[in-house]
Amino acid sequence: MPKFVTIIGPQAVGKMTVGQELSKMIGYKLLHNHMTIEMVRLIFDYDKEVYKKMNEIIRYEIFKEFSKSNEKGIIFTGCFDFGKNFEKEKARMDTWMSLFEESYVIELEASLEERLKRNKTANRLEHKASKRDLEWSEQDLLKSIKKHKLNSDEPGEGEKIFRNYFKINNTNIPAKDVAKMIKEKFNL
Repeated sequence: MPKFVTIIGPQAVGKMTVGQELSKMIGYKLLHNHMTIEMVRLIFDYDKEVYKKMNEIIRYEIFKEFSKSNEKGIIFTGCFDFGKNFEKEKARMDTWMSLFEESYVIELEASLEERLKRNKTANRLEHKASKRDLEWSEQDLLKSIKKHKLNSDEPGEGEKIFRNYFKINNTNIPAKDVAKMIKEKFNL
């Protein structure tokens, strides 16, 4: 049965890039959150409820079918709100993880200064069309800091929430090294 690896953290923390490196190392498929975001936003406005609904349906159906496959595993990247939307976020994550026998949650954290730099990288802009409007993207990143709690508190909040959990401050760690840390931590 395939394994489920989720990499969470705020925008531009490096989730997709780490996921790409981990995918190369361990042979799991990668579904970074913008793969569904970019598709759905072409049909429904980003700020509409139907957009959120369709994005969730697509992701769930992918995970449901993948969990029945003969694949080794899947890596998903996305934000997780530890704040006011916690109960809803946790229920969604639990639903996804319940499809798989083994699941792992990796939380990435980086300084705001580093995230603002990463927000403009070629890899990010290549794979995330909606982030190519750099002014909007940076404002959205800054606005989310005030609106959401996208990293857990120290120490140990994440361990209380998720089984098989690993938090990494990757401000000064290259994505390839972070992926290696994840691989070794969970013996993937």
